[in-house]
Amino acid sequence: MNSDDLTSAKRPEPDQLLQQIADYTLATDRITSQEALETARLCLVDTLGCGLLALNYPACVKLLGPIVPGATMPGRGARVPGTGHELDPVQAAFNIGAMIRWLDFNDTWLAAEWGHPSDNLGGILAVGDYLSRGGSKLTMRDVLVAMIQAHEIQGVLALENSFNRVGLDHVLLVRIASTAVVTRLLGGSREQIINALSNAFIDGGALRTYRHAPNTGSRKSWAAGDATSRAVRQAYFALKGEMGYPSALTAKGWGFQDVLFKGKPVVVPAQGFGSYVMEQILFKISFPAEFHAQTAVEAAIALHHQATNRLDQIDRIVIETQESGKRIIDKTGPLNNPADRDHCIQYMVAVPLLKGSLTAEDYEDSVAADSRIDSLRAKMEVVENPAFTRDYLDPAKRSIGNSVQIFFRDGTSTERVAVEYPIGHRRRRAEGIPVLLEKFEKNLRGRIPAAQADRILTLCADRAALETTPVSGFMDLFVV
Repeated sequence: MNSDDLTSAKRPEPDQLLQQIADYTLATDRITSQEALETARLCLVDTLGCGLLALNYPACVKLLGPIVPGATMPGRGARVPGTGHELDPVQAAFNIGAMIRWLDFNDTWLAAEWGHPSDNLGGILAVGDYLSRGGSKLTMRDVLVAMIQAHEIQGVLALENSFNRVGLDHVLLVRIASTAVVTRLLGGSREQIINALSNAFIDGGALRTYRHAPNTGSRKSWAAGDATSRAVRQAYFALKGEMGYPSALTAKGWGFQDVLFKGKPVVVPAQGFGSYVMEQILFKISFPAEFHAQTAVEAAIALHHQATNRLDQIDRIVIETQESGKRIIDKTGPLNNPADRDHCIQYMVAVPLLKGSLTAEDYEDSVAADSRIDSLRAKMEVVENPAFTRDYLDPAKRSIGNSVQIFFRDGTSTERVAVEYPIGHRRRRAEGIPVLLEKFEKNLRGRIPAAQADRILTLCADRAALETTPVSGFMDLFVV
């Protein structure tokens, strides 16, 4: 390393990645894909439905509202769907983001890095509602465009950059994506977006400790809410004129890449930024399960009737999965809480083998107390299937294959049930959309009064009407 690199005070041009993200974010006229806009509509309703469902869980609800009791903004603040909270947009972003992610039921993106791009909706909706209530002409089309852009920034940066391999959590990409689009929504200039992004990268990345044994815990359910709220804070700082740091990524010795990414560059594939990620996004439609296990759950449900009456005859159960699934959700030993259980492929296979289904309630202590679950887990072998790994990484496929097969003590076995594409995959959109809309309606009616729910369903079914609706008018419908 040249010593001049560390001692020169000459201020460089902003890092290319900061400029590239800022230029993409400002070019809203590039978002013309009708498939992306339609998928964003589906993503919007599905994500909000996941948040409403989370309100049934006290562990989530206790974190909502203002941090300091009474620190609300009646008549002016951003609303939190399904509640009566009116908050400053930073805290509202945390609230909405935590609700969205709590049950691990919103969308997913899988590549070298994984994550949940709809986590960004926390910041987008909070800022959009706050501005709209203050007289801005923002409409829900602006929200859909911002969603497409946030999905794209997070998802494209995940294609070839594996932050998890250096111990960093994927929520850092939520912070980056939300910072860019929220700063633009607030009216930020190119320079202000770059400044905000530089600070977002300087914030670093959360450790993944809370996602893995022996420390798995509920922080993984609110980490994305924290990330998108931090993004809103950085956006407001930039709008106040707070300076940026042009070589936040590339500064020798002190930049993000040298300190946190083992000296490797953060790269953008040749395809650049467009609307690819929203078009390809994966929905969790039928069950709240870490996405690497979604197809394993489908396979287990298919085997339910062959297993449930022969539980005492089972010798072993073989689960084949991708390398990523083997690495992050293959878990033995005691499972201490719901967050531990929904990141254990053995648990997510055992429950549907017993019940023929998997719901959010199945991760709670009352269900986990069933001794048959741990008995089945103890008989499971989880192995990597190289073909599943290859197809998982293939840009033309992006499959998430798993197989399950049960072997009995008498030497017989079930068929090997393999599922390559989950129902939420783009290749199964026609099959998945009706189920996704049923999921939304069920979650909506479980929290929102009937007349309001009817109005929401009518509006959300008509994209043209939805796109012209002011953000504040849309959020009005979700106030309880």
